[in-house]
Amino acid sequence: MRVLLVEENVQIGQSLLRALKDAECSVDWVRDGKAASVAINTAYYAVVLLDPGLSGAGGIDMLRALRAAGNDVPVLILTAIDDLETRVHSLDVGADDCLVKPIEVRELLARIRAILRRKAGYATSRIGGESLNLDLEKRMLCCNGVASSLSAREFALMHAFLERPGMVLSRGQLEDRLYGWGKEVESNAIDVLIHSMRKRFGQSMIRNVRGIGWTVAH
Repeated sequence: MRVLLVEENVQIGQSLLRALKDAECSVDWVRDGKAASVAINTAYYAVVLLDPGLSGAGGIDMLRALRAAGNDVPVLILTAIDDLETRVHSLDVGADDCLVKPIEVRELLARIRAILRRKAGYATSRIGGESLNLDLEKRMLCCNGVASSLSAREFALMHAFLERPGMVLSRGQLEDRLYGWGKEVESNAIDVLIHSMRKRFGQSMIRNVRGIGWTVAH
């Protein structure tokens, strides 16, 4: 799962970066609104963690501009101000959720999962259909009644597919979802990962659409 962290405080940023990487997230960290806007408009993110109190053009202004432009990327506000008005205003402007610093990592991860399942249109942590579904909390894939734990890359791959079952994703789109900035991606990395998943769960689970990409049954 690829996450954009927008936090100008170095100590807090480094702490959250370590925690998210320990949770096997792929994280890009920027420290101002301009860099965040560029990142959001050029790459895919499952969720954006946003400090609303950025210097210069603040995080709330950036969020307002994103929503005005029709960008619906999930945004979780991480605010240092335990103030009702700040939280209400953030949500009204377009945030999906708010957390007050200091952040408890377990709660942060749970709120990210909640945002992702709501975006995918599910009420619980399990997304997908009856024959193929993914548990966002346990990182377990259930295929035809058989459940199995996934690695971080496998989880990110299946989340990309099951977030919108039936959608065809290209190689570039999958690489965008699985890898962060500065990550060296081998040209056949996606092929190797898909081959591994087919070997574990069956050739028919991930279907190739010639000349376009891959998809799963919906």
